[in-house]
Amino acid sequence: MAEYRLLTYRDAGKPVAGVLVDGRVYPAAAMLKGSGIDASSVLALLGSWTKAHRALAKAASAVKPKNGKPLARVKLLAPILYPGALFCAGANYWDHMEEMAKAEGRTVDRAKRPEEPWFFVKTSAHSIIGPDVPAKLPANSRQVDWEAEIGIVIGRGGKNLPVERAMEAVAGYTIVNDLSARDLMRRKDRPPVMTFDWVGQKCFDDAAPMGPWITPVSSIRDHGNLSVKLWVNGVLKQNSNTRELIHNIPEQVSYLSHHVTLRPGDVIATGTPAGVGMPRGEFLKPGDIVKIEIEGCGSLTNPMAAGAR
Repeated sequence: MAEYRLLTYRDAGKPVAGVLVDGRVYPAAAMLKGSGIDASSVLALLGSWTKAHRALAKAASAVKPKNGKPLARVKLLAPILYPGALFCAGANYWDHMEEMAKAEGRTVDRAKRPEEPWFFVKTSAHSIIGPDVPAKLPANSRQVDWEAEIGIVIGRGGKNLPVERAMEAVAGYTIVNDLSARDLMRRKDRPPVMTFDWVGQKCFDDAAPMGPWITPVSSIRDHGNLSVKLWVNGVLKQNSNTRELIHNIPEQVSYLSHHVTLRPGDVIATGTPAGVGMPRGEFLKPGDIVKIEIEGCGSLTNPMAAGAR
């Protein structure tokens, strides 16, 4: 069976579920015609993922190039419009923990791994934008930071999943840029227990560029050994590997499933590695170009733009 990538693109002004095979994009509905599988959107395909993946992989082997469009001529949107939930892991790379601790004059002991992962929730339709779309920087922030992350896309989903079975719930992977307004992180006008403002710093418009597509789990040999890189204006800022994850992908999926029922289309951003701007006092400004590459997942590029005042 041929390898493929699942994506959403604009056709005649409407979002369409598409399949990328050998550099050409095909409408998923045409590939699955007569199968009884709902291909009206990527979210619908994820709703019957086991059957859909098998059918798409088979169909990808038989596509005719004349029926597809060159990828360069297709306007890609965010791959899922929109996830029911966007969960984000915090402080989940050892090298990132170390760079933040060093900036504060502390050290990190890798022998003392936190018992469980830690998550916050980011807005979905409010924050998610696709490849090449300008991300509007919030007008009330001067310290927006970049964060390259591999996103887990839920397929079958489930509840109370043990770690050894957690990957059964996963359809594939995508790229997420968890933009963060660092200067909106703390609220001095609130009691200590309410110091951190997770809406202000994480949930502004365009705060979650995502894409360019979904890479099925079957196309990634080892999710625990993937390079993660980010450039700002062509300068390499983040250069790490998922080997640095504190809690790996199955552990994150399992943990969340013990709190909520994971549903098809949910996305889990798994944390960012070292190389963010905050420890160096470097932040994004209008006109900057951010590019992320994650091994096996393609690349995601977004220019930064001034937000409305």
